[in-house]
Amino acid sequence: MSILLEVENLKKYFNTPKGTLHAVDGVSFKLEKGKTLGVVGESGCGKSTLGRTIIHLLESTDGKILFEGKDVTHPSKSQLKSLRREMQMIFQDPFSSLNPRMTVERIIAEPLLIYKQYAGKEETYKQVRKLMDTVGISQRIANSYPHELDGGRRQRVGVARALALEPKLIVCDEPVSALDVSIQAQILNLMQDLQEEFGLTYIFITHDMSVVKHISDNILVMYMGTPFEFAESKELFKNQYHPYTKALLSAVPVPSIKYKKKPDILKGEISSPINPQPGCRFALRCSHRQDVCLQQNNPLMELSPNHFVSCARACELNTVLM
Repeated sequence: MSILLEVENLKKYFNTPKGTLHAVDGVSFKLEKGKTLGVVGESGCGKSTLGRTIIHLLESTDGKILFEGKDVTHPSKSQLKSLRREMQMIFQDPFSSLNPRMTVERIIAEPLLIYKQYAGKEETYKQVRKLMDTVGISQRIANSYPHELDGGRRQRVGVARALALEPKLIVCDEPVSALDVSIQAQILNLMQDLQEEFGLTYIFITHDMSVVKHISDNILVMYMGTPFEFAESKELFKNQYHPYTKALLSAVPVPSIKYKKKPDILKGEISSPINPQPGCRFALRCSHRQDVCLQQNNPLMELSPNHFVSCARACELNTVLM
């Protein structure tokens, strides 16, 4: 097992007029080379902030980020420029993430030109054409602008730009959520083919459980900035320990007229991530909450091999069964 990325108790807080917003609060995980970590949860749970903090688009408040065994939590300017080669990002909106004043080939060439990857422009644009072929972009649109392309082609341009510097880690921030279903499948298949061809490692951020099941090796479930459950993809879809994870999976549509099970409807008040009170942040919506859930935070506990959960009731039930 070769660990590419290790995150330890990572936190990212924002100061607001009403107090401190705990966007990411105590996230820890390890990611092996060539694997995909899916990060799921409701909108506003801190998924995108986690990804942006890891690649230093945002600076962390506390915790550690280890990349290939080296501490890169607070890199210098020169270290950060070097780190940009190794870490890239594919953004959610394929239109707003592309410069509208640049052509397709210029967008893809930009990181190569900034890092002077090749001796001259001829070699640079030769590599751009190779990248376009790799991600399935026709050479005839090389001089087109983003507004002239459909969503699928725009996202392929974003993928090509992310690949330009041959990174080891790519953070994919809901890269298919803005696309049609048929185009989503094309982009997902493309990303899996690229991972196999180049040995890429992904952090795949999404709120779509069916998508994360298709592409992920391991899954991290987040709620209000905190990690609730972590397990291998097959294991998580087979066994869910946390009530929130169970509710998420029960909401996934099943294409069968014989399927009668109703989704778990979450009720209760959503707690605020601004100056949060001690205790589980899901407690006010949880039908299984205990007094301890309102009093203290529960760390991730390993209840079965490589299956971790932050839930007092789940840990108690597991202890009884053992």
